[in-house]
Amino acid sequence: MAHDPPPSHDPPRSAAQPLTAPRGGVPDDSAASAIAELLHRVGEGQEDAFSDLYDRTSSLLFALVKRVVRDVSISEEVLQEVFVEIWKQAPRFDARRGSAHGWICTIAHRRAVDTVRSVDASRRRDSAEGLRALDENVVDVQEEGIMRVESQRVATAMRSLTPLQSDAIRLAYFSGYSHSEVAKILDIPLGTAKTRIRDGMIVLRDSLGVTS
Repeated sequence: MAHDPPPSHDPPRSAAQPLTAPRGGVPDDSAASAIAELLHRVGEGQEDAFSDLYDRTSSLLFALVKRVVRDVSISEEVLQEVFVEIWKQAPRFDARRGSAHGWICTIAHRRAVDTVRSVDASRRRDSAEGLRALDENVVDVQEEGIMRVESQRVATAMRSLTPLQSDAIRLAYFSGYSHSEVAKILDIPLGTAKTRIRDGMIVLRDSLGVTS
């Protein structure tokens, strides 16, 4: 049965020696056995074992996380998440399926990769929002120029639009609906509504001689 994680304060320091990893990152037999024993005790809910495990492995795991994440402050946050997961998942560790060292490193690497993916996704969302805002601003500039001309000239210019463009323009700029609302009213995809509005505004701009 999984145990609740220990208190959020830093684990108490102990006399345990930090894990060193000779031979290409693999600990020697005595260090590997010590990690396995500590992990077994952590699985039983022994907080002193968790503290020792932290002391032995935190530097190694931080270096592993930082190689993936690169940002120091984010790496520190990920490291804390790693040890919380180790505490929760320790009862499930099975030495017959792999080493304790490999098990904790896998957790750290997975957390680091997930963090990078999450950050990248957030940046892509921010970028997409920025592009949408820019698109709306371009259309707003065109609208402002067109709304300044006489209503009769606008009415005449509207005849140069296709029926589909005209419907979208009238809903967006004369009825005050948002692009999303125009798409719902016309039962078309949002991208299609935006295209009709944009193309229609270009035609009106050219017909009226309005510069953006």
